[in-house]
Amino acid sequence: MVNNALTSGMGAQGKHMQGTRRDSQISRRLAAPLLFGALLALPACTLQGTLIGAGATAGIAVVQERGTDEAFDDLTIQLRLNSIFLEEDSGLFASISTHVVEGRVLLLGVVATPEDRIRAAKLAWQTEGVVEVINEINVESETSLSQASKDLYITTSLRARLLGDGEVSAVNYKVETVRGTIYLLGISQNKNELVRVISHARDISGVRNIVTHVKDKSDQSR
Repeated sequence: MVNNALTSGMGAQGKHMQGTRRDSQISRRLAAPLLFGALLALPACTLQGTLIGAGATAGIAVVQERGTDEAFDDLTIQLRLNSIFLEEDSGLFASISTHVVEGRVLLLGVVATPEDRIRAAKLAWQTEGVVEVINEINVESETSLSQASKDLYITTSLRARLLGDGEVSAVNYKVETVRGTIYLLGISQNKNELVRVISHARDISGVRNIVTHVKDKSDQSR
């Protein structure tokens, strides 16, 4: 929250910075759907070759517990989610983030009212292909720039640790931090792997809590 004791000039500057940050968030989140839309225009055989040929996505095809088809379906759901949220409420779109694994949607972020939180879940359920909505949106005042920076540091640090751990398949995990709480979504190879992931998270400075929505690859509900 911006300190109310600041001068009006600083307050205006803070509002400008928050507006710029919100615009930046929307731009970054729209970039992936635009790229994905371009991929959809390719013939099926070319598209598959493009997906498997790209370095990062090759990891999805070869290492990830989701098959190529499932990963592609999740990208489609992500595209639809972004489109629905942007059309309905660009402010809500900028306030939350979404992660999709096997049709399971994790909603994260901070909104001003309980109604916004409920609305976000309803919009997610409207998206074709969604099988579960996990609503972890917080109803609080807007996250400060300093806290947002700390959250980014935590998320980046954990991702780096997972990538550097040869006993963890990092590509199977979605990681995001909101106000010091790490949220995990994905598929673990086994219980030991998830224990390692959580252990890495606990070692990072500034972490207040860890919430996991990770399923074991042998889970019959998958």
